[in-house]
Amino acid sequence: MNREPPDDDISLSVRPRRKGIYALPNAITLGALFSAFYAIVMAMNGRFETACMAIFAAAVLDSLDGRVARMTNTQSAFGEQMDSLSDMVAFGAAPALIVYMWAFKDMGKPGWIPAFVYIAGAALRLARFNVNIGVVDKRYFQGLPSPAAAALVIGLIWSVVDASESQGVAPARWANAAAYAITMFAGLSMVTNAPFYSFKVFDKRSVPFIVLVGIMLCIGLVAMYPAQVLFVAFCAYGVSGYVIYAYRKAKGKPVSVISTSTDEPDERGLHDG
Repeated sequence: MNREPPDDDISLSVRPRRKGIYALPNAITLGALFSAFYAIVMAMNGRFETACMAIFAAAVLDSLDGRVARMTNTQSAFGEQMDSLSDMVAFGAAPALIVYMWAFKDMGKPGWIPAFVYIAGAALRLARFNVNIGVVDKRYFQGLPSPAAAALVIGLIWSVVDASESQGVAPARWANAAAYAITMFAGLSMVTNAPFYSFKVFDKRSVPFIVLVGIMLCIGLVAMYPAQVLFVAFCAYGVSGYVIYAYRKAKGKPVSVISTSTDEPDERGLHDG
């Protein structure tokens, strides 16, 4: 006589269904990772302008993978981890190596300092982002986001190389000092608590026609002077977080972007504003 297994046995025998690995968003993430790898190879061969373009291409792809995953309902824990690892290579290791080879290689050990500060800042920023993802106000980033930090460093290199090639002269001596300062600024800004606007929340109200004209002019400027315009734009964004912080401080408003308090003792310090 057959006997039905107890309910407990049934519950133990049924394994929870695991979410699969989705091809489209992860393919975009792999494209960003390949762009970073390509940028490093180009820098090793002295083709710094091409390396800079590849990092900006990685930033574009990085902005797409998460949106594509949400639009197609293909989010997964695997995709989140893959995206984080790709970001560390594309916006942490690759820019640090490129700027080191371009500006710091002949400085000896002092040249290690800004490159390491940058790559360590990127690692700390990404780790903090991952643990704070459920408690940070979605309108802001806590610290300078790593793609913007990479754009600051790479934008300087691209602008200087582009200007030097168009004039047929070697990069000016001040370029190395500027790279040192900007690399340090970008690395340290990633681990600050300054709020940087995330552009994840948009006002859906209609805008005046002149706004579209302004956007059209900006697109034209980027097409004519891509390196210079992008560098200036990301310099402005890199300062914006400190302006918001100072404005809120002066008005007596809270400066923290943490929207929910946490009481985990092991995470003390990660959510400080």
